[in-house]
Parts: sequence; structure tokens; C-alpha cells
Amino acid sequence: MLDLTDPDLRRSLLTWYHRCGRVLPWRNHPDPYAIWVSEIMLQQTQVKTVIPYYQRWLEAFPTIAALAAAPQQQVLKLWQGLGYYARARNLHRAAQMLVHQGDGSFPQDLQTVLALPGIGRTTAGGILSAAFNQPVAILDGNVKRVLVRLLALDRPISQVLPQLWEASEALLDRHHPRDFNQALMDLGATVCTPKNPACLICPWRSACGAYALNRTAELPMGETSAPLPLKIIGVAVIFNDRGQVLIDRRPEDGLLGGLWEFPGGKLEAGETITDCIRREIAEELALDIEVGQHLITVDHAYSHFRVQLQVYCCQHRSGEPQPLACDEVRWVAIADLDQYPFPKANERIITALRTSGISAH
Repeated sequence: MLDLTDPDLRRSLLTWYHRCGRVLPWRNHPDPYAIWVSEIMLQQTQVKTVIPYYQRWLEAFPTIAALAAAPQQQVLKLWQGLGYYARARNLHRAAQMLVHQGDGSFPQDLQTVLALPGIGRTTAGGILSAAFNQPVAILDGNVKRVLVRLLALDRPISQVLPQLWEASEALLDRHHPRDFNQALMDLGATVCTPKNPACLICPWRSACGAYALNRTAELPMGETSAPLPLKIIGVAVIFNDRGQVLIDRRPEDGLLGGLWEFPGGKLEAGETITDCIRREIAEELALDIEVGQHLITVDHAYSHFRVQLQVYCCQHRSGEPQPLACDEVRWVAIADLDQYPFPKANERIITALRTSGISAH
């Protein structure tokens, strides 16, 4: 039976980390705010993707007060392309809470940190251990995989989360929590990888249950999941007589809240795409339009569903646009679309629009 409190486990991991740990821009950063930003950006996003966003973010918003004072549209525009936009909205809202309810500094108390929007148990542990060297455990995706293999747990991760939290707490080096948590994440990111783990250079090889059983390729066990449902969306790029196009801003709550998009909606049973577009634009914007030629089809996957955007160029015929199902509508010159934060799928529509040469008719 593996003793998770064995000091040799901690010692071997820290020795490996001091020799092989990654050099990252937020490591040993003196500002807890910068560490907080990195932890939020790293949720469900790879390090190589995060680094340029992190650097641009700190240039634009170097302090909590600067972030709190920024308009949400600027925050979302800077986040554009990173996905999971609720993270940006939560960062912004949390910064405003810290400024308005306190002195604008990042708190050091676990319960206070957990009360901030967008921060759960593992993110709080990552921030408090990295920023303040507090002995708070973590359990991100990399750590889950390491611990499942170390303990040779033959059930899906979702079924053993309490056991994994207990293991992370038991393993934690309470004298060096900052380095230990970073080492644990690095071990999963660089050695104990999802496929073809580098077991021969792993500091925990001799203690690893999966390695002893020759089951590193099988563990963690896969989760059973249904195929992602597909939603077909009719999308309208509506021109007015001045060559501008109509965009609308999504409601603050919900998926992609606060971002701009080209209007449209879900295809109903027995409906053609052109009928769908006309109906949606009438229902959501109170406009009469003429649906013209097909511009582009965009396939995009979110975490729980897939969408196929069937995009058509349309001409405004009558009516003043009303924000019946959105927060704001605006006629915008094609050249000015870059000023607005759009979801990733809509960026392909903008590119197609600019390269097609299509304009008002």
C-alpha cells in the first residue's frame, strides 16, 4: 500500500522539479494579480496558447484597479480567441468587487478567494500556493491524471474525485507548497502525459501503481459520453444601403455573453435555411430582409454541443432594428468590425466577408 505521506515522494518530485521544471512567465511572479490571471487563463487552455494572451493582458491591465476600470468590451476584445469567455467576465467582475469592497489587493484567505466569481477549489489552491506559498492543495487535469496512475485507480476520474482530493492533500509538501504544486502540474504536463508518458524519466516511477501493473496506457479510464448534439444555425449578414452590416451584442449572461455576432437562430424542423433566417431576423430584430447568396458554412464545437453556421448575405428591406433578443444592435462598416469582440466562429465569417468582395446591392 502506497504511503502518500512518505517524505521520499515529496523529495524526489521537488528534486526533479528544480532540475526539469518549466520556465513560465508567471512563475515566482511577485504580484498575486498576475498569478491569478495566469490561473484563470490556464483553465482548459494549453500553456503555449495562454502565454501571448497573458503578456498582452498585463500590458493592457497591469493592476487589479486597471482591470476594474476597463470597459467590458475592451476586456472581451483582449480575450478574443481564448474561448470560455465567462472567464474574462468573471475576472473583470472580481476585480471590480476587490476595488469596490476592499483595498484592491488580492485576498490571502481561502474562503474569501473562493467567494470571487470564476474561482473554484483548485484555482484557489493554485493562486494561494503560488502567490503566497500557502499549503493549499490543487487538482487540475494534469494532477488528476498523475494521481490516478500513481494510485492505479481503475474507475473514471469523475467517480474518484474525493479520493483524488484526499491524495493531493496527503501528498502536499506543507513546507514548500508553491514548488510542490507547480512540480505536480509540470509532472503531468511534461512526463505523465495523456499518451505515451515518459515513465523512464519519471521521479515517481518506482512508486507508480500503473507503471508496476503495465497499465499507464489504460489509465485514467475514459468517460462514457454521448455524441455532441448538432445545432444548425441560419446566420444573416445584413447590408444596408450604405454598405454597413448589422451586428448584435449577446446578453451578458449565458454562453458568449457580451460578445458581438451576426444575427440568426436555430433551424426548426421542416424549415429551409432561408426561411429560418427570415423568421429569426423578424422575431429577434423586427426587420424585413431579402436573403441572398450563401457566404460560408462554419462548423464549430463547444464543450457540450456542435454548431453549423449557414451564413447568407442579406439585404435590409424595411424596419428599424430592435434589440428584442439581444442587448444592443449596431450598423457597422466592414472595415470597423475588428473593433468589436466576436466569438471565434464569427471571425471566419468576417474573413469570408472581406475576401468575397460582396457588398450591398
